[in-house]
Amino acid sequence: AVAPIGAAATVTTTSILLGEKTSARVVNKSIDTATKFWWQQQRRCLSNATKDTTVKKASTDAHISLAEAAAPSAPETAVAATKDVVPRQSFVQWYEHHLQERPVPTKMVTGSILWSLGDVVAQVVPYMADKDENKPEFHYDFPRTGRAAFFGFAIHAPASHLHFNFLEWMTVKGGFSGLSIPVFKTVMEQFVYWSWISNSMYHGAMELMQGHSIPQAVTKIEDVLWETQKAQWAFWIPIQLLNFQFIPVRHQLNVVLLTSIVWTALLSAWYPPKPQGDETEHDSSKPVVQTE
Repeated sequence: AVAPIGAAATVTTTSILLGEKTSARVVNKSIDTATKFWWQQQRRCLSNATKDTTVKKASTDAHISLAEAAAPSAPETAVAATKDVVPRQSFVQWYEHHLQERPVPTKMVTGSILWSLGDVVAQVVPYMADKDENKPEFHYDFPRTGRAAFFGFAIHAPASHLHFNFLEWMTVKGGFSGLSIPVFKTVMEQFVYWSWISNSMYHGAMELMQGHSIPQAVTKIEDVLWETQKAQWAFWIPIQLLNFQFIPVRHQLNVVLLTSIVWTALLSAWYPPKPQGDETEHDSSKPVVQTE
């Protein structure tokens, strides 16, 4: 049987509509599938990027940790550098350290140097101060300087160390204070014992080191000691009053030795040596000088 034309048209229209719906569904499904695939790719990219960032950060942190472990921190480096580098000291600090740690050897070396310098002044200044055009040619007496250096090193410095500390001990025991301290020390030193001992030691030691006998050394002391004492009192009493008042005990000997250089130059210029034929003068020109 043949279907009516209207029915055929209806079937055809229905088929077309069904085909369009099916096509729309397919298209929509494809779009959904593509969208889901795109989002999955984006998630994977983000995940991979996050993983790379984490790995890179972990690697960087590891490198930093290794670098910090290998290299000490700035404070530690500064401390290590401070330990390795010995701080520089001035001469005064260096000398003060040795004077505190080894007082007697330090004073012995100092005494040797300054007594030598004092003898150089005593020999050179009189010749330079002599204006006589016919004066003899200058000949420096090296053995004399050697004797002065030995006396300052082995005799005067150790004895003076004991003297100044003994004076300090007597001052503390006596309960002196204020201006009575320098007055007491000066009187004891200049009039009671030390000036007589030190001047006698000097004259006697120089005589013996020149090869003279003990009786000759005693005679020498008797001849020059009183004149030496009078010269000492005129110059050294004001010096020692200031020394005992303002200078620490450990430096008082150095003040005496340094002042002796000036004293040597003054006396040598005021009382130049007599001609070399006069043996007594050669020995008596310097004794008055080194009086402390």
